[in-house]
Amino acid sequence: MNTTSKYTAKLPDTTGYIPYTDEENETWALLYERQSKIVVGRACDEFITGLQRLAMPSKTIPQCAEMNARLQACTGWQVKPVPALIPEDEYFDLLAHCTFPGASFIRYREELDYLEEPDIFHEFYGHCPMLTHQAFADFQQAYAKLALKATPDERLMLMRLYWFTVEFGLIQTAEGLKVYGGGILSSAKETVSSLVDPKAIRIPFDNGLTALRTLYRIDMVQPVYFVLDSFQQLYDVLHGDLMGLVHKAQDLGDLPPQFPAVVDNQSHVKC
Repeated sequence: MNTTSKYTAKLPDTTGYIPYTDEENETWALLYERQSKIVVGRACDEFITGLQRLAMPSKTIPQCAEMNARLQACTGWQVKPVPALIPEDEYFDLLAHCTFPGASFIRYREELDYLEEPDIFHEFYGHCPMLTHQAFADFQQAYAKLALKATPDERLMLMRLYWFTVEFGLIQTAEGLKVYGGGILSSAKETVSSLVDPKAIRIPFDNGLTALRTLYRIDMVQPVYFVLDSFQQLYDVLHGDLMGLVHKAQDLGDLPPQFPAVVDNQSHVKC
């Protein structure tokens, strides 16, 4: 896993406070105002309810202490500031202990619309609202515990399932197709395009096998999405023989990618 970043983590002081500049707070305000309009009618009800419960400030970047007070009251979770990219073991260990690893920096203005790395807007706005939903939070904790026991090859497959659900998942509801993935809900463009772009491939979520065999890239709007009928499907997959599915996916091999393969400077295909 490539853990290099062009961004520098913002370090908290002894009280846990992170001093953000006026420009950084203004960037948060721009992102928050724009995205809060876009998610209306597009995000699932669980996400909208989570936004209301967290009551994040719209003009300044939230501090972990205020986020933690509200998250812990809802589901017992908390956020811990970390560098933009951390090793997988550390990432899953934090999730397994009900702690969401949140990048402490915010994107540059020139990357306002698309960012390959997770910044604090992605973490706080995109992911934390769903962590106020107990069943979804429990799913992430149980998933992380399983990933910690997996071999590197097994974990690669598990990361695909995580990508196509927690990060870029869609769900069919009584009100129509909605978004619940944090990677989508922190992106103005993808919140819209994931639902309406005629070129996007939207696949009904099965038992997880197809997602486990599907490659992805981190440097583009996703060409493929998996659609849940209900969140119960995630819990059924996790509490079934998920590792058996992983091994079956390994035996069957990857499906043909819906994009050109790209190799990064670590000589690893981004998938």
